[in-house]
Amino acid sequence: MMVLDLLTSGSTTEAISQIIDTITEFLVNANDVLVKKDSFKELAAYMVRIKPILEALRKEKVSDSETFNQAIEIMNKVTKNAKQLAQECSKKSKVYLLMNCRIIVRRLESYTKELSRALGLLPLATSGFSSGILEEIKKLCDSMQTAEFKSAVAEEEILEKIESGIRENNVDRSHANNLLGLIAEAVGITKERSTLKMELEEFKNEIENVRVRKDLAEAMQMDQIIALLERADAATSPKERELKYLEKRQSLGSRILEPLQSFYCPITQDVMVDPVETSSGQTFERSAIEKWFAEGNKLCPLTLIPLDTSILRPNKTLKQSIEEWKDRNTMIKIGTCKEKIQSGNDEVLPSLKTLQELCEQKAQHREWVILENYIPVLIQILDSRNRDVRNHALVILGMLAKDNEEAKERIVAVDNAIESIVHSLGRRPAERKLAVALLLELSKCELARERIGKVQGCILLLVTMSNGEDNQAARDAMELLESLSYSDHNVIQMAKANYFKHLLQRLTKGPDDVKLIMATNLAEMELTDPNKESLFNGGVLAPLRHMFSHNDLEMKTVAIKALKNISSSKKNGQEMIRQGAARPLLRLLVNHSIQTSNLWEDVAAILMQLAASTISQEAHTPVLLLESDDDVFNLFSLVSVTPPAVITNIIQTFHALCQSSSASYITSKLNECSAVRELIRLCENENPNLRASAVKLFSCLVESCDEGIIQEIVDQKCINTLLQILKSSSDEEEIVSAMGVIRYLPETHQITQWLLDAGALPIIKNYVQDGRDRDLKRINLVENSVGALYRFTVQTNLEWQKSAAETGIITVLVQLLENGTASTKQRVAECLAQFSKSSFNLSKPIAKRKGLWCFSAPADISCMVHGGLCSEKSSFCLLEANAVEPLTRTLGESDPRVCEASLDALLTLIEGERPQSGCKVLAEANAIPLIIKFLGSPSLGLQEKSLNALERIFRLGEFKQMYGPSAQMPLVDLTQRGSGSVRSMSARILAHLNVLHDQSSYF
Repeated sequence: MMVLDLLTSGSTTEAISQIIDTITEFLVNANDVLVKKDSFKELAAYMVRIKPILEALRKEKVSDSETFNQAIEIMNKVTKNAKQLAQECSKKSKVYLLMNCRIIVRRLESYTKELSRALGLLPLATSGFSSGILEEIKKLCDSMQTAEFKSAVAEEEILEKIESGIRENNVDRSHANNLLGLIAEAVGITKERSTLKMELEEFKNEIENVRVRKDLAEAMQMDQIIALLERADAATSPKERELKYLEKRQSLGSRILEPLQSFYCPITQDVMVDPVETSSGQTFERSAIEKWFAEGNKLCPLTLIPLDTSILRPNKTLKQSIEEWKDRNTMIKIGTCKEKIQSGNDEVLPSLKTLQELCEQKAQHREWVILENYIPVLIQILDSRNRDVRNHALVILGMLAKDNEEAKERIVAVDNAIESIVHSLGRRPAERKLAVALLLELSKCELARERIGKVQGCILLLVTMSNGEDNQAARDAMELLESLSYSDHNVIQMAKANYFKHLLQRLTKGPDDVKLIMATNLAEMELTDPNKESLFNGGVLAPLRHMFSHNDLEMKTVAIKALKNISSSKKNGQEMIRQGAARPLLRLLVNHSIQTSNLWEDVAAILMQLAASTISQEAHTPVLLLESDDDVFNLFSLVSVTPPAVITNIIQTFHALCQSSSASYITSKLNECSAVRELIRLCENENPNLRASAVKLFSCLVESCDEGIIQEIVDQKCINTLLQILKSSSDEEEIVSAMGVIRYLPETHQITQWLLDAGALPIIKNYVQDGRDRDLKRINLVENSVGALYRFTVQTNLEWQKSAAETGIITVLVQLLENGTASTKQRVAECLAQFSKSSFNLSKPIAKRKGLWCFSAPADISCMVHGGLCSEKSSFCLLEANAVEPLTRTLGESDPRVCEASLDALLTLIEGERPQSGCKVLAEANAIPLIIKFLGSPSLGLQEKSLNALERIFRLGEFKQMYGPSAQMPLVDLTQRGSGSVRSMSARILAHLNVLHDQSSYF
């Protein structure tokens, strides 16, 4: 039923409900669109704000009116259209959608304005909304009415290039390749040939769908776009292009055709390039007839008819015929030149010159040379004795390789091709210059880079050339070395050839353009720490510091990238701090004197690496990255005003410093500047790296932060965010930190209840359980998880204890007593002690049997300690959980804190009304001898706890007789050398054992 029908029948509520449902569907579909995500997100944001208004109206008894019905009808139509558009934009070809991006944004803008108009028609004044809400709705309408949706700059650039290419009939392959690369970036796909070809096929299929819809105008436009894009390398395979070319060339024959008479310009008598038709109907070369007019002539040069000088119509048909004639002859020339070059006679050099001229004319000529399979021929003649032949071959190979991946791959694939080109590096200067330029171009291909550096003597020749007097050849050699420096093998060879020494010299004394090349090399070179430290010790810091204070942005950028490379060595990082390099970097950030976001990120990354170098310093006088309160405050203040990548690096800087010798100073200053509040906000950030960094630093600060501040800023939303991270993050360090935050949050009733309500217990239990059998990487996570669990085990809140026990956590905790770390075992024992303190009250009394007991069911077996029915989940009983023996074993741990916690847990068994039963359990577990042993412990806490335990145990004659003798000497020793309370308690126990009189002076 249509909305109009619903309104007619009086079902206003149903009509509004239908629109709300459509909005909900749109919001879901808008998340999946493949293009214009930001524009869809903007419209979605408006709909989210409209939805509660409609929901409120649905509850009100709003009287129908013509304007009300009109508003609902508009909203229904617009929301349906928007939903359909979102669905189309999530399913259709990405390339097709990009070609239609202007239409898409126009539709989105139209929908927004229509919704604004409909919202203004609603009878909101009589709806019961407050004046404040009505004002907000008015602002929303105004905002939507003035909203503008635009294509992105990159999208507009692509569409303009396509329109230009179609208009000018641009058949240049490099233009198509560039265009397809821009499209790939715009739609978010890789530039791999297979991916691009698949996207083009999907685009073609979409065009067929357009034809089915009989939208002929759009189909024709899309066909033109396909014709343009199909000239790109990715549209067809090299083999397909080669077969197509050879088929066409063979059909042309081998005879050069003379031009037709109509090809000649009547004025110049030369073949025309840009023929235009005048008002007389005659055709001339554009430049010639324009010159004729410029000289004052008004008559046609052929017919002498007066001409309208403003009319010059391009003769596209004739121009195309001329181009086809030229192309035909060029193909024949290329084919015949190959035969002459291969002949080895006197025609080789002239043919090479002809071929070079053809390659210089057009990109399409170069493609035909490649498809004619010239590359193996040109590689072969690099061994010619004639250096002119070699030079021409190098020039042509360089032109073929430039901006052509296929040509590069073909060159590399020829046997000994790289070796032949490298040999030319050792010949005369002119040839050497051509060879290094060709190798530099080839180095853009990864396979070529690997092979160039491995040719024996190549690196040494390049280093020698980089010191040469020919500036261009030297620069090319430097750039080639930079390109090759990604390989460890090549860097080793460069080190052997003293390249680093040369690099330092050029950085110090070379002209700016050479410094730029060398700094770029240093910035991108894959260096081992020893090489980085060698460069640093050689004095690389000084010229780089001078460069990054340079006014030239490119110079500054490259210098900072180079510093970023060498500062990743811990030793270099510490030295950079000692030599004052951190101060100008910090100043660059804090003073906002950086021009690009990439530069911001690199400077922040260097500071982060410097901070990392201060962790675990071996020096007697550790270096400090941030020396004053202002340094801390100013740097942290940037987290609210810089791009996400910069914020991430700044937070990671502070995280590293929180692990250094200045940790306590840094954490206290960060807490002073309310860093936790900002970090909580960043924990909700969509950027995973930024969020993880914020969580890690938050974990460092929460333990030392004032509890009052934490309670003030941590709310239910923060709790939900932390738990969502625990459920969804794939970053293990982030998970450990999020659990650490929960562990150290104040143990207030409100925070604990928030955690419980948000479902924290099952999440924590899973991490505790998953950590039982994991390696050392999980240690911190388990420790934090058990620490986070403790708040739910406190004896003061029985409901929390029950909730925790219901998850089965007690069994898991007992298992951790066997394989946990000392810290984990301590916290586990503390949790078990809390649980056990509630057991006496929770143990269920056993009902007495009535009647003839011999015929009744067997009685339930009561708990030996608690006297009633016990279980792990209902009464948290240590016996039922099989915890007594594991707790006893931990009494033998070397860490006194573990022993104290375990002893506390065991002693809960003798606190109730049945101490004798509890003592029997301890005796059966052989715990009492270990308690006696603690009398000689250096830990005062253990001494006092063991004395308190023995005082209760030795009140019972059975145990006094059994264990008293072994305790006498340690107790006597404590009465002589113990502290006041220890001496008094020891004496009291000795009195129980009848060793001392009750009136002894020890009391």
